[in-house]
Amino acid sequence: MTMPETVAAPSESSTIPVSGMTCAACSGRVQRALERAPGVASANVNLITGAATVAYDPGVTSPERLVDTIRSTGYGADLPRAEASAEAVLDAEDEGHAVEHRSLRRKFAASATAGALTMAMGMADHDVGDATRYLLLALTLPIVGWAGRHFYTRAWTAFRHRGADMNTLIAVGTGTAFVYSAAVTLFDDWFAARGVEPQVYYETVVWIIALVLLGSLLEARARGRTSSAIRRLIGLRPATARVLREGEEMELPLAALRPGDEVLVRPGESIAADGVVVDGASHVDESMLTGEPTPVPKRAGDPVIGATLNRNGAFRFRVERTGSDTVLSRIIRLVQQAQGSRAPIQRLADRISAVFVPVVLSIAVVTFVIWFVLGPEPSYLHAMVSAVTVLIIACPCAMGLAVPTAVMVSTGRGADLGVLIKGGEPLERTQQVDTVVFDKTGTITEGRPAVREIELAPAPDSAVPGDETSLLALAAAVERLSEHPLAEAIVTEADRRGAPRWPVNEFESRTGRGVMGLVGGQSVAIGNAALIAELGIDPAEPADRADAMAARGLTPMYVVAGGRFVGLIAVADPVKPTSRAAVEQLRALGLESVMLSGDNRRTAARVAEEVGITRVLAEVPPDQKLEEIRRLQQEGRTVAMVGDGLNDAPALAQADVGIAMGTGTDVAMDAGAITLMRGDPLGVVTAIALARRTMRVIRQNLFWAFVYNVIGIPVAAGVLYPAFGLRLTPAIAAAAMAVSSVSVVFNSLRLRRFTLGGRP
Repeated sequence: MTMPETVAAPSESSTIPVSGMTCAACSGRVQRALERAPGVASANVNLITGAATVAYDPGVTSPERLVDTIRSTGYGADLPRAEASAEAVLDAEDEGHAVEHRSLRRKFAASATAGALTMAMGMADHDVGDATRYLLLALTLPIVGWAGRHFYTRAWTAFRHRGADMNTLIAVGTGTAFVYSAAVTLFDDWFAARGVEPQVYYETVVWIIALVLLGSLLEARARGRTSSAIRRLIGLRPATARVLREGEEMELPLAALRPGDEVLVRPGESIAADGVVVDGASHVDESMLTGEPTPVPKRAGDPVIGATLNRNGAFRFRVERTGSDTVLSRIIRLVQQAQGSRAPIQRLADRISAVFVPVVLSIAVVTFVIWFVLGPEPSYLHAMVSAVTVLIIACPCAMGLAVPTAVMVSTGRGADLGVLIKGGEPLERTQQVDTVVFDKTGTITEGRPAVREIELAPAPDSAVPGDETSLLALAAAVERLSEHPLAEAIVTEADRRGAPRWPVNEFESRTGRGVMGLVGGQSVAIGNAALIAELGIDPAEPADRADAMAARGLTPMYVVAGGRFVGLIAVADPVKPTSRAAVEQLRALGLESVMLSGDNRRTAARVAEEVGITRVLAEVPPDQKLEEIRRLQQEGRTVAMVGDGLNDAPALAQADVGIAMGTGTDVAMDAGAITLMRGDPLGVVTAIALARRTMRVIRQNLFWAFVYNVIGIPVAAGVLYPAFGLRLTPAIAAAAMAVSSVSVVFNSLRLRRFTLGGRP
């Protein structure tokens, strides 16, 4: 009986903005609710970006249901407009950040002013009288009811949904102190009759709210800077384009461009979309993609990329891709996805944050009981102050910010440097790499080979061409149907010499060996030694000459016509100027470089020697590259594969980290976890060094976030009081909590200054 095949459920992805999250406990609660929802394959809720990215089965659920799931946790959610562009989304986010920043700034200013006044009043009237207490209540009430109102409303929302978060700790702590102080103020006779000193804590309440608001203000400002890379990318686009329609020139916004439109570009203008030059010539600065400072000449038939800068000429191009289909839009999407992703190390912080707030509440209760039972008189006041201090100092903000801020800043900085890292997981894997495998062509070498030598077979025969041009014509006839870079070199040289173009029939490509076909009724084949051996031709005769070519770093290609060897065409692919420096810097980082090539062993060895690589895997057919990567992994190595071709895609996917040259094929770029937009081997060093620096920053963030709480909570509870008489006040605890959160964000922002020359 034949068992039915298992069919994977269809999956779609949706990114939903989430509002109201303030700490890791918030994002964790939303994420757990989404993960439990029917039809959800995976969910990632990012505190920094304020968004949930959800993969789901559209046959079971929908984005609207996912929004309802998020709202059921007590947080806000709305689907973005389907037609909204990246600019519109960022503009909306910027406006939201600006509103938040203005609100926090006003509330902090009011709270700080009230705090200064309460402090001055307390110093002026050391034994606070009834009138002063009422004035302090009047000053504190608007701070609690307006400036700090969101702490209490969010804490209540979390409580109604059977949760607790940062707001719970702040609300319980300040609320307890405020309610007690208000009771003492309003019912002082009742307290006095029972021998309770009428002591109030308005100053503490106001300063706690002010300091927490200051921390939130600094965090909001810093987090707004983490997305600067995307804004710079979007800012490269021109606002409008001059379009020719029906013989008339008109200026249109980019959103109005359509494929097929012809656009005029003048000197100094940015190119509006991806397309092909149809008239005119110029030099275009493509450094924003390639990093190369030298402008690239463009003439009719050459491709142009949107957002690159036209330098000195004028031309007209035909639009081929607009909007989200352009190269720049694709880069922006990659950066956005990366910045919203999670590193595996985040799971540690998530697990701790999930139980952190309930544990802290329990510690606060235990602290209150111990101080109430064992503390000095008035024990109930010491108990209340100590419990409030524990609640305030234990805010879990720092843990929630430790990983996502570093990932967001790092991937943005990588984009600035031409290194597109597809998220936190590739970052974490990259810093573990110990072996880098370079595919030779297009990564170590330029990928633009050219014919260097031609040698005819010495034996006179009717099949043997009479001169080099005739030999080139035979070879080029079959190579015109091949997509291999070496084939392009032969065709280019044949055209340069004006060789005749002959038609070919029965074309056949033999993977990893060469190509063959019928030219003028005569069989013609061109390829490596494996091909002519396969054809039954003794390679001994040309072997010495081929070896001599290979020893000089050339790639010899055997040409066979009519079943006989007729000549050699030697092609060379120049080594990139930075390849040797990249290998040396990788070695300095403690990594081994390996070269993988389908070329013959002597040529591959010569290129490897030139760049300083000692381990060479040569004569590897494209379909066996994956197996070579697998063998290295079986040796216990963590492998990064660097490639640029279609045939590199399986090996890129198999490697622990796939690094695709942006100058290569779309398939290779999709298969790689990292894309180097500049096609420079030094980009590999940049990616690995940036990953190592990022993971170091993440570990620093997590260490200090954990240590802060491990030390701060016991000190706040009063463990130093019996031996040293030292206690923290709630206001000092609030200041420490704000400093811890802000320090994590600013430590992550140091990654914005990362350079390859710096320590990894």
